[in-house]
Amino acid sequence: MAAFKAPDFNQRAAAARDAKQRALELLRNKPAQDPAVVAERQAARAAREAAEAERRAAKAAAIEAEKAAKAEAKAAAEAAKEAAKPKPVTLPTAAELKAARDARYAARKARAR
Repeated sequence: MAAFKAPDFNQRAAAARDAKQRALELLRNKPAQDPAVVAERQAARAAREAAEAERRAAKAAAIEAEKAAKAEAKAAAEAAKEAAKPKPVTLPTAAELKAARDARYAARKARAR
């Protein structure tokens, strides 16, 4: 039995050239596609793309609605927190105290008459 002899560069190049030539011949001999089948595939692809675009739009709308709901809930929580805060106590000024005292005095005098 003869030992295996590795092919040299020229043999490998010729084998690659032959394989390429066979592939080109197979491609050339391939029959043309039926225009009806091509149109049907394109219509199916367009329908899939439209459905995918609709799903993406619905998902984006749902995300936006969720963000709006979260923002509204956050605003309501902040408003409730602000409402729950105790109001700062404002002390009456000296003029207001004097006016209140004068009003009480006048009311007492009016009742006495």
